[in-house]
Amino acid sequence: MIKTWESLGIKDRIQYGMAVLLIVSGIAAAFVSIIFNAYNISAGVLIYIAQAFITSGGIFGVSIYFKTKLGEFDTRAQSEINEYSNKLIDYIDKKYGKGTNEN
Repeated sequence: MIKTWESLGIKDRIQYGMAVLLIVSGIAAAFVSIIFNAYNISAGVLIYIAQAFITSGGIFGVSIYFKTKLGEFDTRAQSEINEYSNKLIDYIDKKYGKGTNEN
């Protein structure tokens, strides 16, 4: 289920790009505030950093959650299809017998 950047759709690229941009901007805001504010981070900057990190964590978390659930659904659906097809094959074998095309 590992995908490369090139195989992602435009929605996923924008989503991951925004999450990374939020993380980088939060870190940059912290450094800028420390440098220009006598080694103190003001409350507004702390709120922005917290919101940026929460939002980017939410973006990554929701994306991972849905991909995991979709993978579980695919696996479960495939096992149900295999189970049903095996039952059908067994039924046909019992009803019509095996090897009826032998000469």
